[in-house]
Amino acid sequence: MNIFVANLNFRSSSEDLRTLFEKYGEVSSANVITDKMSGRSRGFGFVEMADETQAQQAIQELNNTEFDGKVIAVSVARPRTERPQRNFRSNNRDNWNRNDRNQY
Repeated sequence: MNIFVANLNFRSSSEDLRTLFEKYGEVSSANVITDKMSGRSRGFGFVEMADETQAQQAIQELNNTEFDGKVIAVSVARPRTERPQRNFRSNNRDNWNRNDRNQY
């Protein structure tokens, strides 16, 4: 089961997250999500647990509890949805052309 953990302390690491959830059973993976540019934590992460019963227990017992100085929110992760790809360059060019035409 894939678990979403929100409101993490920016100092929390993937290993800290793994240690927290291992109290409830085997953890397949634990990842704190980081910003691509700065490498800094984005304040949330994901934990995968093989056993659904253990995962449900971890969610129930850890949701709205304090971890590393912050109250975390723990829930079942929702599947990622497709988002349209943003292309800033073409949008800016289209807007410039549209604005340019209106001026003349």
